[in-house]
Amino acid sequence: MTPQELKRRTQIFALRIFRLVEALPKTYAGKAIAMQLVRSGTSIGANYRAACRGRSKAEFRAKIGTVVEEADESVYWLELIIEGELLEKSKVEPLLTEANELCAIMVASRKSSE
Repeated sequence: MTPQELKRRTQIFALRIFRLVEALPKTYAGKAIAMQLVRSGTSIGANYRAACRGRSKAEFRAKIGTVVEEADESVYWLELIIEGELLEKSKVEPLLTEANELCAIMVASRKSSE
């Protein structure tokens, strides 16, 4: 996957997160998770773009580390939505799978840059 393709993939992930959070219940828990998930889910793409513009391998690795953290945090919030039964599991699982895949891709990218 090229950096351009991965930029687009992270952007599509963010857009899918927007749609998912709109479906969350308007309860205190739903709103709290929505805010956190929007933040972490959109940060993946934003930080990946920043990493691609890194001035050195060290800067790239540091920024990719942030991307990994945001992807992993997104996994956490998606798991909470499922386990807390805030939405049907079938609506959340595809995004959970994508978040896990993005996390794995970024971990591999960080390792290959060493």
